[in-house]
Order: sequence, then structure tokens, then C-alpha cells
Amino acid sequence: MSKKVWLPIALAGTIALVLIMLVWLLFARVERTFNPDPVSIASASLDGLREQNRLTVFSASYNATVTTSLTRLGLSARKTLIMPGQVRYEVDLAKLEQDDVRWDPESGTLSVRLPAIEIARPEVQIDQIQTYDDGGILIALTDAEQVLDQANRKKGVAELSKQAKNPLQIGLARDAARKAVANSFALPLQAAGLDANVDVFFPYERSANKDQWDLSRPIADVLAENKQVEDVE
Repeated sequence: MSKKVWLPIALAGTIALVLIMLVWLLFARVERTFNPDPVSIASASLDGLREQNRLTVFSASYNATVTTSLTRLGLSARKTLIMPGQVRYEVDLAKLEQDDVRWDPESGTLSVRLPAIEIARPEVQIDQIQTYDDGGILIALTDAEQVLDQANRKKGVAELSKQAKNPLQIGLARDAARKAVANSFALPLQAAGLDANVDVFFPYERSANKDQWDLSRPIADVLAENKQVEDVE
């Protein structure tokens, strides 16, 4: 029987460091302007997030129990493998584009559309693997043990991956990703004295945010428009 344990990954140190750097840079920018621009601040936050590349937002530990049987020359052998492993849930922040971040000045809402959660290949805890066999003569006289071990290892990794796709863990990973990214945008805005709402969601949730998304504008368009105004002035 397999067991699983899940827990959020502790990334507070890394995220906090990035946020502190962003806030410091944004404070320097705010000191040079009387009207801090939420779109420019959001663009700077986006650049900072993209530089992190892959962000691990959640981690879970699982146990896979698998059994393989083999029959040769009228003899049979069987081995059972208990394989513990850890799986990381990640967001590829490099996939974030400016079109995924939109600003609605009417409601003061910054909408952020995240790329889908990605599940990394299980990291097997080799030193904790347990095996049991009842092969007797077949294992002693042939390469049956090697064949069974290879088959069990393959099955074990597949079972860990299967367990990692449990909707509960994926939901926890999405919640953690939304919170981390929302803070990455909200804290610099708050530091600049701007009271903005940050709405972070995944593509599959778009229908629930469609009205807000349609009303908002990509920050790339706003920045380009602002630049045109500056050039005219």
C-alpha cells in the first residue's frame, strides 16, 4: 500500500531576496517621479520574475510499492520494490509574456495569467528503497534479479509520477503559485503607495475571469502608448 506526504516548499528566502531587490529598485524609481506608474512597476516586477526562470512552488513526498514476476524454465521469481520519492511542482516563469499581465485602471486591478503548473520528474530516494523477493533458485542461477529490479524501478518511477498528478496536490501547488506571484507584483505596488488589486490565475480559469480580462489592457500596449506620448512631448 502506498503512502504520500505533501508540504509546501520553503522558498521564502529566495523569493524575499528577489522582492527586496525589486522594492529597492522601485523605490529609487519612485523618488524620481511624482506620479508612480503602476504599469511601469508591473513591467519591472515581470522582468524580475522572468529572470528566476523555473519557480518551485510546492513539493510532495510519495511511496510507490510495485511487484514484478518472472517465469523461466518452469521456475518463477518475484520481487517487490518500495520506492520513496519526492516530486517538485514548478512554474516556468520564463514563459510569462507582457501580454499575460494586464492593467485595468477603472477597477485598479492587475491581472496575471500564469503558465500551467509543471510536474518535475520524481527524485528517487535511493538510500531508502526496500526490496523483497521470493525467487529462490531462479534468482540464484540466472540474471532474473537484474531483470526484475529494472522492471520494478521503471514501474516505481511511473507510479510516483501517477501519484503526483493527484488533483489535491496540484490544487495546493496552484494555490502556492498564485500567492507567490501575487506577492511579487503586489508588494512593489504597495511600496510605491499604490492601492492595486492583483488577480493571478491559470489559463483553465480564464472563463471565471473573462470579463475582467477583456476590460484590461496588456501592459505592453500601455507602455508603448506612454512612450508615444513622451516622444510627442
